[in-house]
Amino acid sequence: MPLSMNEIKARAAAFANRWRDASREEADAQEFEIEFLNVFGITRRKVATFEKKVAKLDGSNGYIDLFWKGTIVIEMKSRGKDLEKAARQAREYVEALPEHELPRGILVCDFERFHYYDLDANGEKTEFTLAELPNRVELFAYMAGYQKRVYREQDPVNFKAAELMGRVHDRLKEAGYEGRPLEIYLARVLFCMFADDTSIFGKDDWFYYLRERTAEDGSDLGAKLAEFFAVLNTPPEKRLKTLDAQLNEFPWINGGLFADVLPFASFDAATRQTLLECCELDWGNISPAIFGALFQRAMDPAARRNLGAHYTSEKNILKVIRPLFLDGLREEFEKIRALKNNRIPRLREFQMKLASLKFLDPACGCGNFLVVAYRELRLLEIDVLKEIYSDGERFLDVTTALKVNVDQFFGIEIEEFPAQIAKVALWLTDHQMNLKARDAFGEYFARIPLKTSPTIVCANALQIDWETVAPRSELSYIFGNPPFVGARIMSPEQKNDLKRVFGDVKNAGNLDFVTCWYRKAAEFIQEPPTDETLDLLERDAEGRKEGRKARESKSRLSRRTRFVKANNRRFYGNYFFNDTA
Repeated sequence: MPLSMNEIKARAAAFANRWRDASREEADAQEFEIEFLNVFGITRRKVATFEKKVAKLDGSNGYIDLFWKGTIVIEMKSRGKDLEKAARQAREYVEALPEHELPRGILVCDFERFHYYDLDANGEKTEFTLAELPNRVELFAYMAGYQKRVYREQDPVNFKAAELMGRVHDRLKEAGYEGRPLEIYLARVLFCMFADDTSIFGKDDWFYYLRERTAEDGSDLGAKLAEFFAVLNTPPEKRLKTLDAQLNEFPWINGGLFADVLPFASFDAATRQTLLECCELDWGNISPAIFGALFQRAMDPAARRNLGAHYTSEKNILKVIRPLFLDGLREEFEKIRALKNNRIPRLREFQMKLASLKFLDPACGCGNFLVVAYRELRLLEIDVLKEIYSDGERFLDVTTALKVNVDQFFGIEIEEFPAQIAKVALWLTDHQMNLKARDAFGEYFARIPLKTSPTIVCANALQIDWETVAPRSELSYIFGNPPFVGARIMSPEQKNDLKRVFGDVKNAGNLDFVTCWYRKAAEFIQEPPTDETLDLLERDAEGRKEGRKARESKSRLSRRTRFVKANNRRFYGNYFFNDTA
């Protein structure tokens, strides 16, 4: 049985760390090749030979550095040597081989740079570095026994994915599957496609399960998916002993995403095919921005404004979070990194600071602000750990070294579907960052089953008490992009919310809907007086004359007004960014 892709990628990362300083073909080439094959669970002496002699077409003899019949030819060169010349040399060797020995690929390498030629794809060339090997192991997965799956035109997950997911949504809805079950269903499908391309599942296991184990007409797909979702929600020790062995290979996910028992969905041939087309995209490179696009495509366009559906580009999100907190954290990190004394303890203190920060988006939509902020915080944490373990000798247990987690993020969203997507998006980003940590430290780490969760509350942010979502005393930053709706085009419900927030404030009816979030946030960040303070003020007032009480009351009001104005300036300067401006 082949190694799992998780194990292969972990081995590749460790291999890259071990060989980062090697350079000489004569001294290191064969050991390098032996360990390279071992990344894929291959024992060299069982399958391949060194210095395979071949009679070239010009009559001279050549020697292949490593030859695995029918599989691969590897040519090693010293660091910095001409790899194009080495590739021409390798092709000459291949041309001299009998047809039954022809390899599927040619790899030329100088220890740092890799050039791989896929002979099954007309010699298509892929270049990458040693450090990038963990993200390129799929090129060589056939050596470990995996069947190659070619992505259609190397499609990234972009708006094509949104369009395909939208088609799945529309067809299920047309069949009568709608409302909350449909919204949760799509969130589950999204998670599974990502898991299939990032080694949470075995590589492509879900894709092959859908393709090979369901009928082409789609008649049994709904039942198969219901069973599949139930398996993901069940710990291995509680699964039936008679469970299908292929299903039993999938991990326990937990986290509540698969907890609800949903009605069976009804598929036809066209909907099944669309779902398979979605799976053929490379969801491992998903961008946080895709979730907003997915949400918008799946919603009724005429209802988007009223439902608060809005989308903020990553570029504009960074324009908010960089000056708000990210630039300051980066600057603090650089100062600590430059210290000569007490550097490691200070770095560890700084990492704990990162893990203590709490973030709220009270109009989070599909979670784009939260996702980008979480990604940047995790990247900063990885940089901190690189400094702590910069000598390369200390053992790093990634499972305990990483502290920043999704439970530091809070959101409020009025609609169920984007709230579900926001939670899933944060989990997916968490796994992407775990893969980044693997690449940096050579140890694979997945937070599966899901034990921590972001707090995403489905509610009307203008009616709910924000304290019940994110305690004020723990919160560090508020950000987001609430819906902008002009006073003359607001719905009756929105006008009622505006009145509820502003009360009897004169001319409040002319304000844009977005100002409701400004006011609620401005009030939320104020520190309310303690009971002790109120008691002291009351006793003080009782012993004074009316005139003096009035003057002091006026003075206190003046100080309070200045305090509120100062904090509101701080708040307004750092809170929302209107990307439509």
